[in-house]
Amino acid sequence: ADLFHAPGLDREDPSSATGVSTIGSSEAVMLAGLALKWRWRAKGAGTGTPNLVLGSNVQVVWEKFCRYFDVEPKYLPVERGRYVITPEQVRDAVDENTIGVVAILGTTFTGELEPVQEICAVLDEIAGGGGPDVPVHVDAASGGFVVPFLYPELEWDFRLPRVKSINASGHKYGLTYPGIGFAIWRTKEDLPEDLVFRVNYLGGDMPTFTLNFSRPGNQVIGQYYNFLRLGRSGYTDIMKALRDTAVRVSTHLAQHPDIDVITDGSAIPVLSFMLKEHCEFTVFDVSHELRARGWQVPAYTMPDNATDVAVLRIVVREGFSADLGRMLCIAIDEVIDGLKSGGHSTARAFSH
Repeated sequence: ADLFHAPGLDREDPSSATGVSTIGSSEAVMLAGLALKWRWRAKGAGTGTPNLVLGSNVQVVWEKFCRYFDVEPKYLPVERGRYVITPEQVRDAVDENTIGVVAILGTTFTGELEPVQEICAVLDEIAGGGGPDVPVHVDAASGGFVVPFLYPELEWDFRLPRVKSINASGHKYGLTYPGIGFAIWRTKEDLPEDLVFRVNYLGGDMPTFTLNFSRPGNQVIGQYYNFLRLGRSGYTDIMKALRDTAVRVSTHLAQHPDIDVITDGSAIPVLSFMLKEHCEFTVFDVSHELRARGWQVPAYTMPDNATDVAVLRIVVREGFSADLGRMLCIAIDEVIDGLKSGGHSTARAFSH
């Protein structure tokens, strides 16, 4: 909560923060979505089917939430050359039945940061003009443990009053093994009390707001250890190193005559690229050939309205050194050269 600038925190009182640890961002998303729906219902502003405004670039868990909990998804389309949602799209989509708007800090498809501050500004204008007062949830599964250290001045979190909840994954850039995630609310008032259960059969009074009850605690301990061992300076050093490696790889790829870089890894250490139209092979061929060499570089098509765009994505994680980055660049160059000459590998297994 402190990392995301939640207001009213007391360092001597842990209960001043409102949040839960989860088995990953998927559970955190479900919980945050439920809180949005409960708060909308309590306001009594709308009488129709509750809806959630989100981009077509969301991770599949948001689709699951909408289906499981009877919320109409209002998907905002992306398009070739623009793979994030815009404030203008949000302005046109919200209504009195909108329980919230989802903005992504590090999209699954390209690693881009959606314009959270601008989206909040548009929603402020709508509410100030007598329209619906719509909260924002930030899906920071990928960027929640990156952006605060690389770009501490960027306002995307609880410094924006309209942001009411945030989820983050500890097993991505929190540097902990799966599965650990977090759902954090701005204040206690943003998590409806009737969603919280209290049990005393384990001794004492324990509030619980999770989809799962019994689960191991080793991931929480691992995350706590990282917080204490690395601290803010340690996380900053690691994220800068990962970003620098990602940018070096993308800079090399940008010089290749057959590659168009979409994102360069400077926002979070995730870069994406596509092949130029003159290529007679596909990104799926490249992915297959790289896999035969031991590299897992997924290829996929973009979301609805841009499904004609197929890309490759490289996620630079801790342990992916500059030397490994150079090796990957060499492998990509060799694979493309081989495909241009008509060669295809028949290997199916990984090589290590």
